[in-house]
Amino acid sequence: MTTIRLKIEESAKFQEIEITIKCPEVDERLSRLIQQINQMMYSFTVTKDDAVYSIQSSDVLYIETVDNASFLYTQEDVYESELRLYEFENLLKNTRFLRVSKHMMVNTSKIESVRALLNGRFEATLENGEMVIVNRHYAKIFRKHFLG
Repeated sequence: MTTIRLKIEESAKFQEIEITIKCPEVDERLSRLIQQINQMMYSFTVTKDDAVYSIQSSDVLYIETVDNASFLYTQEDVYESELRLYEFENLLKNTRFLRVSKHMMVNTSKIESVRALLNGRFEATLENGEMVIVNRHYAKIFRKHFLG
């Protein structure tokens, strides 16, 4: 196992944050770290009760489309977005978000447990206790992404 060292250089002379990773190769552990860093860089403008909010993608448990509307579920609230699911999928492709059905993407870093169901599907339990079904069409990708 390779040791990961973290160096932080803080100075008022820097105008922006830059993250550089130096490694002999990107292994599974480093890949997950990169996905988490990427995920932290996205925020979305959403609405709830006619008010506009900005939420971080890392706070989202899952994204679901219902009747051509997209909803982002957090631990506490549900927000609506004008983006379509395929747009979220494109934006979040190098993060811990993964498509699990035709109408849903889940933040795999928010999954507490997974169990196999009949017909090649999975049931994932999220941090808030909610359960989502991974359809069998997406099961192979889910298994590789989440279970390794």
